[in-house]
Amino acid sequence: MLILESEYQVMPIPLEPKREQPGTYFAQNRANQEELRRLQLLDYATSASMGGVLPEQPDPTIFPHVLDVGCGTGGWLIELARTTPTCTLLVGVDKNPTFIEYARAQADVAQVSDRVEFRVGDALGMLEFPVGLFDLVNHRFAVSWLRTWDWPKLLQEYRRVARPGGVIRITEGDIWATNGQAHARVFDVFLQAMYRSGHYFLPGESGATGELAHLLSRHGFQQVQTRDYTLEYHSGTPEGPPFFENIQISYQTVMPFLRKWARVPENYEEIYQEAICEMQRPDFVATWHLLTAWGRELA
Repeated sequence: MLILESEYQVMPIPLEPKREQPGTYFAQNRANQEELRRLQLLDYATSASMGGVLPEQPDPTIFPHVLDVGCGTGGWLIELARTTPTCTLLVGVDKNPTFIEYARAQADVAQVSDRVEFRVGDALGMLEFPVGLFDLVNHRFAVSWLRTWDWPKLLQEYRRVARPGGVIRITEGDIWATNGQAHARVFDVFLQAMYRSGHYFLPGESGATGELAHLLSRHGFQQVQTRDYTLEYHSGTPEGPPFFENIQISYQTVMPFLRKWARVPENYEEIYQEAICEMQRPDFVATWHLLTAWGRELA
């Protein structure tokens, strides 16, 4: 059972979140209440629809030591601790101190804080861990803070902290598609911004997912494999409403990012309201393509 169940309730959010230093994240104020809620909703809707936190790994028990980079509010790591008791050391790192504080509180509620720890750290600098400590290094949806030129150094750090034979696992997603015309207009603006800002390698929907396997192979990982997911969200399913709310919040929190990097229509607010109306339709559906790529550190 996922921590965030079908009612998709979230824990109370601190009234005065700690300030975060400027960074590369596409939401300007990553510590606000809306972004905290969005990430929790996204964690739940994604893991539930994918079939778990490690659906492509046949034997998660081979990963006693796990590092989750850009862990956000901690949902992925806490769920792994709940479902895999053989994971004895699970560490989450995120640059945002508010997220880390929140993740620690979630770990206490889930009664896994004896095996799970969360640390403030900037993965674009250095991962402050010994060589070869982790059996699995994971990150999910890191294009929100990674630019194309950041990947080589980050993957080098992943290799350094992974044990020989350890797995590096990356999950990224394309821009979701819907059957709403207003959403399509927002997607076009978002794609422009992601490419022009350097978060996407290519100016299309697969601007990140299309490069994952090549990145791992190019930077020395062996036995690289991939698994595709096509997730559909409908209003009548447990995962549908939380994913739709995630979309709704996203359209507002990324506005400063869009205005900086793309041509935002003057009537954006009108388009946004139209998109919200589209999500109320009983036939509304969102489709999201994800790709998980993983390889081994054999050096």
